[in-house]
Amino acid sequence: MSAGDVIFACATASGQAGVAVIRVSGDAAGDLFPVLTGNSPPTARRASLRRLIDPTDSAVLDQALTLWFPAPHSFTGENTVELHVHGGAAVITGVMDALAGIAGFRPAEAGEFTRRAFRNGKLDLAEAEGLGDLIAADTAAARRQALWQLEGGLSALYADWRERLAVRLAFAEASLDFADEPLPDDLEAANREAILALRTELEMQLGSNRPTERMRYGLYVALVGPPNVGKSSLLNALAGRDAAIVTDIPGTTRDVMEVRLDIGGYPVLVADTAGLRESEDVVEQEGMRRARIAASSADIVVTVAECQNWPNALADLTQGSFEKDSPNLVFWNKSDAVQVRPFLGDMKHAIWGSAKTGAGLDLLEDAIRHVAGHAFETGPPPGITQARHRVALEDCVAALHRWEHAPAPELATEDLRLAMRSLGRVVGLVDVEDLLDRIFSAFCIGK
Repeated sequence: MSAGDVIFACATASGQAGVAVIRVSGDAAGDLFPVLTGNSPPTARRASLRRLIDPTDSAVLDQALTLWFPAPHSFTGENTVELHVHGGAAVITGVMDALAGIAGFRPAEAGEFTRRAFRNGKLDLAEAEGLGDLIAADTAAARRQALWQLEGGLSALYADWRERLAVRLAFAEASLDFADEPLPDDLEAANREAILALRTELEMQLGSNRPTERMRYGLYVALVGPPNVGKSSLLNALAGRDAAIVTDIPGTTRDVMEVRLDIGGYPVLVADTAGLRESEDVVEQEGMRRARIAASSADIVVTVAECQNWPNALADLTQGSFEKDSPNLVFWNKSDAVQVRPFLGDMKHAIWGSAKTGAGLDLLEDAIRHVAGHAFETGPPPGITQARHRVALEDCVAALHRWEHAPAPELATEDLRLAMRSLGRVVGLVDVEDLLDRIFSAFCIGK
């Protein structure tokens, strides 16, 4: 398919709605106006009500608001038209069929509008990924991060790193060009110190930005504890629906049940796990093994204990019966079944509540929200929001380690060049052809 084709797609979700937006982009996009409306394009960037006519039989397709965005002042950088039609399936199908009948017009592929925006310099790759994340954002925190990336925050960070490295590379290349006129030792030392400082900064990013990569997956919270203490009921109460099966039979949960939630505007993945106890059942043993793995990898471990059994449960908790997976929070469940709240000593992070009545759920959510806020909102600006960013930074740091121990100045200079190229891959300055299909294929058709 030719990049010069005019592409079109419905940019709104399928299904009945009051309005659907059909986006058209390409050098000849304005040709649809005389064909479908019998008139020339309206005034740029001003909505105009037009009657859309099927060119094959002159039947009226719809009354639509039309918008004309001449190049380069459009999302794609090309001539672009938006048709705001009524959202019925018959209307959308009729308009799309009429567009397909115009010479040089074709349906867009997934992510093709954003890909053209990248090609025309309207977005770099990091900003395009931010747009994809914004479309997929389902929490306030994810929205904030995606907007920061779409508005160029991540690109500016990489541009700064790349510029600092470019200065050092220029110095190294000058040293090669004028090898018979060595530069002062203090300049050599300053250049080396600057490169090592940048490498340290990048290594800190590699070590501290897992939370930003996990923004799309969520903070991991594992509910652990003995059978029948109410872990599944607690999961259902947090989710506001019957996500997990609840029975009076011990050992009902045999696997890890995960539910994605929005708690205080942060993405959280809550895992219900198999009850921990002595058992000869092979299936139950496997469930407990998976429960311990979930607890060991969790950001927060919520140990669920029964209020009625508080003396024994308290002894188990204080004696560390959960081995190295010491709980972050303890939710004393089934408070509705006891008359008097027992004294639990000075146990920190203990919440008295009931999954059945909802008591204490607000305190548990507040505690999770506090940890999530610290994980997602503190620290330096995120330098890694995609797995490929981590790979690029790892390649850059590896090149800088090779630079430090290079046996010859020529090899050291090449390592600096490779490090700089790795940073450039994130925003699409070099070596991007193999990345484009993978990045833009994740977009919806109308974007």
